[in-house]
Amino acid sequence: MAVIHADAGAAQAPAVKVPLAYAWVVFALTFGLLISDYMSRQVLNAVFPLLKVEWGLTDTQLGSLSGVVSLMVGLLTFPLSLLAEWVGRVRAIAAMAVVWSLATFGCALAQDYNHMLLARFLVGLGEAAYGSVGIAVVISVFPPHMRATLTGAFMAGGLFGSVLGMAAGGIVATHYGWRAAFAAMAAFGLVLAVLYPFVVRQSKVHPKVKKAAPVEGEAARPGFWKSLGTLVSTPSVLCAYVGSGLQLFISGAMLAWMPSYLNRYHGMAPDKAAVTAAGLVLVSGAGMVVWGMFADAISKRFKPRAASLAVFLCVACCALLMVAFRMPPSKEQLLLIAAGLFVAAGATGPSGAMVANLTHLAVHGAAFAVLTLANNLLGLAPGPILTGMLADRFGLDVALQWVPAIGAAAALVFLIGRKTYARDLDRIAASAG
Repeated sequence: MAVIHADAGAAQAPAVKVPLAYAWVVFALTFGLLISDYMSRQVLNAVFPLLKVEWGLTDTQLGSLSGVVSLMVGLLTFPLSLLAEWVGRVRAIAAMAVVWSLATFGCALAQDYNHMLLARFLVGLGEAAYGSVGIAVVISVFPPHMRATLTGAFMAGGLFGSVLGMAAGGIVATHYGWRAAFAAMAAFGLVLAVLYPFVVRQSKVHPKVKKAAPVEGEAARPGFWKSLGTLVSTPSVLCAYVGSGLQLFISGAMLAWMPSYLNRYHGMAPDKAAVTAAGLVLVSGAGMVVWGMFADAISKRFKPRAASLAVFLCVACCALLMVAFRMPPSKEQLLLIAAGLFVAAGATGPSGAMVANLTHLAVHGAAFAVLTLANNLLGLAPGPILTGMLADRFGLDVALQWVPAIGAAAALVFLIGRKTYARDLDRIAASAG
C-alpha cells in the first residue's frame, strides 16, 4: 500500500502570488529565451560538415567547439546563479541573453578555429547561468505539484531550440553560408533580450526571503545562507544531480554528432542531415515533456515513483540506442534511434522535481545551478568531446555504439537515490516546520 509522505514542496509555495495567465506569459518568454540559448549553441552542429571541409578540422576539434560551451556553463553556472539571486533574476536573464547573442554574432565573424573557439567560449559565458535562473523563475510562479512537468517542459526548450538551431541553421547555411546561420540566431536572441524585462517584472517573479520572528506554532523561514545547506544535505538530492548529469552525456553526444552521422553513414547532404537530426531531437524534446507529466501523475501520492521512473528511462535508453547503432544504416535504424531518443532525456523532469522538492525555495536558483553544473560537467560538455575523440580513433559509428552505455551508470545512481528519497523528503518537511 502506497504511503503518503510529507510534501516538502507544499511548504515551498511561491512567496509572490501572480495570476495564472501572467504565469504562462512568464513561462512563454523564459521558454523563448531558452530556445534562443540552444539555437545559438547548437547551430554549430549543423555546419560541422562545412567547417570540417573549409578549415580542415579534426573531429576532436569539432567536438571541442561544441563542448566548450557546456564546459563554461558547468564551471560558471553556480557562481553566476548566486550573483543573479543578488542582482535580480530578471535583470540577470536579460544581460545573459545579450552576451550570448553578441557572442553568436562573433561566431559569424570568425576567421579560423581559434577565433571560433574564443567566440564559443563567450557564448558559454553568456549562457552559463540561464538554465538554472530561468527554471527558478518559472517554478516560482506555479504550484509545487507541477514541478516535474514544468522542469521537463522547460528543459525540453533546450531540445526544441536545438531542433530549430540545427534545422534552420542547416538550411540557412546551405543557401547563404554558415556565417549567415550564426547571424540569424544572434538576431533572434537580441530581440527577446530587449523584450523580456519590459514584460517580466522583477517584483512579481523573485520571492523575497524575510527575516521575521517565528509565529507561535509556525517555524520561521530560514535565511538565504542557511537555506544553501539544503543544496547538498540529502543523499537523494546528490543522486539527482549525478544521475541527471550522467544520463545527459548521451543527449550531449547525440545532439552534437547526429547531423554528422547522417551525413557520413546515411549519405545525406548537410541540409537534409540537419533537418533529419532536428526531427530526431524534436522526438527527444517531446519525450521530456511526456515523461515529466507522467512523473507528476504517478508521484502525487508517493513521490519516490519519480525516481523509479528515472531508473527505467535510463535503462531503456541504453538498450534501445546500443542496439540501434549496431544496425546498418536504414529507415528501421532511424526509427529505433528515435525510440531511444524519446526516453534519452526523460529523466530530466523527475530529477528536476527531486531537486526542487529537496531544496528550499529561496535557493532554487542555486539548486538548479548545481543541477546544471552536473548536467554540463558530467554530460553535455564531455559527451561531444569524448565522442569526437573516439570517432577519430575508431570511427563515429563505433563511438556512437558505446556512448549509450553510460545510461547504465545513470540508472544505478538513480536507484541509489530512490532508496533514500522518501526518508529525505520527510526530513526536509520536518525541518521546514
